[in-house]
Amino acid sequence: MSTERPSLGPAEILDLDEVWFIEPSFADLPDERFTAALTELPGDQGRLLIDEESDPLCMAVHTPDSTWVAGCFQLRPPTAALITRFEELGGDIYQEERSLWEAAVRGCFSREIAGQVTPALEDLNPARIGMVDSLIAEVWGEGGGRSCIDCGCGSGVGSLVLRERGFRPLSCDNDPSLLSLGLSTGRLIPEDTMCIDATLIRDYTGHCDMGMGCMFGEIHDFNAGMWETITGELVTLTDRCLITVGTRREADLICSWVGQWGAGARVFENTRDIIYDRFVCDIVRED
Repeated sequence: MSTERPSLGPAEILDLDEVWFIEPSFADLPDERFTAALTELPGDQGRLLIDEESDPLCMAVHTPDSTWVAGCFQLRPPTAALITRFEELGGDIYQEERSLWEAAVRGCFSREIAGQVTPALEDLNPARIGMVDSLIAEVWGEGGGRSCIDCGCGSGVGSLVLRERGFRPLSCDNDPSLLSLGLSTGRLIPEDTMCIDATLIRDYTGHCDMGMGCMFGEIHDFNAGMWETITGELVTLTDRCLITVGTRREADLICSWVGQWGAGARVFENTRDIIYDRFVCDIVRED
């Protein structure tokens, strides 16, 4: 999640006018194939960014066409060959807080989505914001700066409510058009947004205090395995999470899953919204 310092872009952190990532999307950042591609990239100088513990976060290569191309290493380890390549190229070493670099990279890829993807049509009922806010207030109260994964954030209604209640949401969804809508309306913040597959959340973030999954999709026999995996990601990465679904059957199914991850759950009916968030699973880790 973004910090109190003014947000900087990756180029500013690397003291460059412009930089291009070798990874085509944020979802590709854990893919080690791009480490090899960067290592083999021709160039005449490099720049290395390290965090507070001197662990590499990024390496940039100045290529023959005078372009700076960078690879990110906050979500995958650098190789010995990569470090050797930097030593061969020579160049400056920079240092930055890991959290600030992570926010800068998320912001860069999110702005790319906002600029290139046509937003989904806005179909938000303004009353829904109040419904979600009232539910969060009842179950969790004020955020007090606690971090929260907003899983399947859509266009950002839940993230908006969480921010206004003092939480620090990290928003994720795999639909670029919904993210583009949320970014264009301001409900989503670029530095706190990721376009990823929710079954792989742990590849992109560590522990957060809370987790939220509003309007989990309809759960049927053919997709129950996927929703169980997503639920597991949310439960195991957080201390407490809240998931809403449309039917009691779906809520009971989710509650039947959570014991395998050392969590307990209660289900209650939410009379505020009888369509999207009718049944609520309040899940707490017990270990």
